[in-house]
Amino acid sequence: MRIFSSLLIFTVLLFSSCNTERKSLVYYKISGFTQGTTYHMIYAVKDSFNLQDEVDSLLHDFDMSLSSYEPNSMLSKLNRNESNIVDENFIKLYEAATSVNAASEGAFDITVMPLVNAWGFGPGLKTEIDSFLIDSLLQLVGMEKIRLEGNRLIKANPDISIDVNAIAQGFSVDVIAGYFDQLEIENYMVEIGGELITKGLNAKGTDWRVGIDRPEFGNIYPGADLEAIISLSGKALATSGNYRKFYEEDGVKYSHSINPKTGYPEKSDLLSATIIADNCMLADAYATACMVMGLEKSKLLIKATDGVEAYLIYGDEDGKYQVYYSEGFKKYIFKEM
Repeated sequence: MRIFSSLLIFTVLLFSSCNTERKSLVYYKISGFTQGTTYHMIYAVKDSFNLQDEVDSLLHDFDMSLSSYEPNSMLSKLNRNESNIVDENFIKLYEAATSVNAASEGAFDITVMPLVNAWGFGPGLKTEIDSFLIDSLLQLVGMEKIRLEGNRLIKANPDISIDVNAIAQGFSVDVIAGYFDQLEIENYMVEIGGELITKGLNAKGTDWRVGIDRPEFGNIYPGADLEAIISLSGKALATSGNYRKFYEEDGVKYSHSINPKTGYPEKSDLLSATIIADNCMLADAYATACMVMGLEKSKLLIKATDGVEAYLIYGDEDGKYQVYYSEGFKKYIFKEM
């Protein structure tokens, strides 16, 4: 779904590589490529069996539903107005996106695609930006301009297009976790492009350990420079930041976090936002919302939202890294670096 290998700010730390069995369980590992990035999954079963083919098939089906980079996907056909029929995946995503849009006062918005393309962060070609273009594109942005009637998407303007990249990757994590749940797998970690969800315990019998990367430009290798290690079980985690997915033009760095209200990439002191929630779709969406809203508004958002905790890294006036985390996030911190 996303071109870049990882625009999120953490990596899974696998402390159990030398011990693949816990009690009578075998911890099986699979990995591969999807959505322009990688995936890594660990699941515990009584007998070794490889679910890679099944996982790859589910991820392919997911791309054919919600990928904006797959020309024959349902989403691409919606954006080209070849059809207005949506599937169950889109309905679930739309409901979650509408909820986060309202909570964030419009900072999260899946109709932002025209702006994303114009700035060169989508499947379309980057265009020459000026205030007139931004003003015209803003007329196509706003969740109030789309609605669902049953399984049909109604647009106020046919030129409106949908970008789900800030929520769909987290959703795909939930889809695989749901499949593992159907198989009654009680211990697993599912990670796609840095977004993840955990259940049960790892091979050492402890909660799963997750590293949060330090948000430095040029830190392209997840896990190379960590800010903290998180201990997680039964929760999902997603991170959004601007230091990996950006481009530089005439000495100016433009981030992928587009503000749906202004039409411009957001500039703020907030460098990365890590969110813990019950499912990865919401964690993904709230992480994006925080990057658009900035530090102070993100604090208020998290405080007002039940079941969502945040770890925010920002720069102070001296350019040094500072950290804010919500009260509920504290219990998940295993170690700060």
